[in-house]
Amino acid sequence: MRSIVFAKRNFIELSRDVLGYIFCIAFPIVMLIVMSVVNESIPKQAGMTIFRIDNLAGGVIIFGQTFIMLFTAIQVTNDRSSSFLMRLFSSPMKGKDFTLGYILPMLLVSVIQSMVTFIAALIIAKIVGYDLNIAGLGLAVITTLPSAMMFIAIGLIFGSILNEKSAPGVCSVIVSAGTFLGGVFFDAEGVGGGIYKVCKCLPFIYCTRVARTCISLNFNEAFDRFWLPLIVTMGSALVMTVIGICVFSRQMKADNR
Repeated sequence: MRSIVFAKRNFIELSRDVLGYIFCIAFPIVMLIVMSVVNESIPKQAGMTIFRIDNLAGGVIIFGQTFIMLFTAIQVTNDRSSSFLMRLFSSPMKGKDFTLGYILPMLLVSVIQSMVTFIAALIIAKIVGYDLNIAGLGLAVITTLPSAMMFIAIGLIFGSILNEKSAPGVCSVIVSAGTFLGGVFFDAEGVGGGIYKVCKCLPFIYCTRVARTCISLNFNEAFDRFWLPLIVTMGSALVMTVIGICVFSRQMKADNR
């Protein structure tokens, strides 16, 4: 119950931040529109499908989740700098209550973000004459929760160890890395070489693969295109969450001394 009350407070705080609406909701939609326009200008003979709306929607949702990481870090650093957490730390709340209080509202934001983005993708698909599968979009909302959990946990880690000035800058590096090494706006597999090898060593590209496979409902080579990426994403989310909880609890004890 304490976690729910704290989560409600954090969700209200986030809902009051105009930048949250801009970066978590509006920006992904803008990228959908811009990249769809770019796709329409690419000759069909080029055979480039990275900006086709089904592939684009899957990539953009992962792109949007990186901003949820950013706002998680900002929320935690702001609470630490205002001594709000210091006062709560003297209450009966435990470490799990704090971490759940940050994770739950951000997961809710992730679901809202996914649904809004996919509704926009459906509208764009109708305009450009491409048939998107609604069942695939619904499945993607569920299967992208582990990637959202991973980014939230990373935000929790950065919010615990950094201050309110440095956290946004460091998070922006992860936003760029997640976008580039996740193959959101370019075909990392098609490029190959050293870049693709680096991508395969990090979880971001697996998050993108899960989303795109679900949206297209193309489960050919299901293990390599879906199950392996899903396992990697879930494993990364679990590891990052455990690390985030440990780092947050340790930092709170250090700040309270």
